[in-house]
Amino acid sequence: MQVRDRLDTALQVYDVDDLCGVSCIADGPDAWFAEAVLDHGGRLEVVVPAEEYRAGLPESHHATHDALLAQATEVHHTGERESTSRAHMRGSEILVGLVDRLIAVWDGQPARGYGGTADVVAYARSAGVPVEVVWPDGATRD
Repeated sequence: MQVRDRLDTALQVYDVDDLCGVSCIADGPDAWFAEAVLDHGGRLEVVVPAEEYRAGLPESHHATHDALLAQATEVHHTGERESTSRAHMRGSEILVGLVDRLIAVWDGQPARGYGGTADVVAYARSAGVPVEVVWPDGATRD
């Protein structure tokens, strides 16, 4: 719940008319961010990393994924078919290209695999996109 609260706080500084969140709507913080944007009255754009992306998500997340995708004002695709780490990173690169600021739920640790949060944060910084890190004090990742 702490991460959701931090995301909510991070979004409160934006005027609802200017708020447009971009997310790949994966389970966890990606979807929580998208839900927070919509709860604040903002618009949601979705980046789909691969045609087979949804199939690779936990089945318990499919309904949330579908509901968020249905609320998106725009959907961007990478052109990738298989849901691989390469496709996920390509989706994140597209996402970074669309945003003015990246809000990252990140513990500051290296990525566990190519395309992880650390890689996305590094890519955003190298592209000159400001990064706001959201991480509750004392929290650890699973």
